[in-house]
Amino acid sequence: MRFATLLLFLAFTIISCEPSSTSADTAENTETTSKEVEVKKELTVTPFSPSKAFEDAKIEKMSYKNGKFEFTLNESSYELGVQTDDASSKMCANSAKGQHIHLIVNDAPYAAKYTNTFDYEIEDGIHHILAFLSRSYHESIKSAGAAVIQRVDIKNNTITEFEEVEMPMVFYSRPKGTYIGKANTDKVMLDFYVANAELGNGFKVKADINGKEHVLDKWQPYYIEGLPMGENTITLTLVNDEGVKIEAPLNPVTRTFTLKADPVEKATGK
Repeated sequence: MRFATLLLFLAFTIISCEPSSTSADTAENTETTSKEVEVKKELTVTPFSPSKAFEDAKIEKMSYKNGKFEFTLNESSYELGVQTDDASSKMCANSAKGQHIHLIVNDAPYAAKYTNTFDYEIEDGIHHILAFLSRSYHESIKSAGAAVIQRVDIKNNTITEFEEVEMPMVFYSRPKGTYIGKANTDKVMLDFYVANAELGNGFKVKADINGKEHVLDKWQPYYIEGLPMGENTITLTLVNDEGVKIEAPLNPVTRTFTLKADPVEKATGK
């Protein structure tokens, strides 16, 4: 009887000495698992879905005087300020204000303009200006005539001299700014504008996304998936077939943008 009692006592002692799982341990394990899942999420770059074409859309003239831009557009199927027909199918950020002009001065982030005339300040000096027609979801229209690319001399917010850009160049357009919510962060559009260079025929664009290199040999927009929340950085470099950087103005160009979860989505578990 005493022996049986002793065995029970020893068994109880051994069990009671085993480490117990606390809520803190569970939370730590859960956090570790979440981090592992996030790290393993693959970043991919795939071609954008085909978009509504505006092959007849053109910018016939651009002028800049006394701090005011004025663009003359031809009569076509393209119209500023309206939603692009296929916007709902793109699964990426879309402007509620509709179609617009992307104005890029040098390597600065673009300004979206929804009318053909607007005020804009530019410092005196030599600048490269790109203006192109954009769909409401910010994809550039790449057909001939839908853009103006000039090297200009600015004095007192007026173009005093200009020449058409003839050398190969790449301009960064999207992603830009801050993206909030699953619908805007799951798929982020990468779009850029190439001048005087045919990708796949002597030229390529090297896209460094958060330190990972992707070589693009076709001029089209791309979906980026698998980006982490927080700050992300993309550097675009125009290169030749051997991967050597083209000696051109504003090459390469780097942009940082931010992805954020929607607090409402987090609270509801969506």
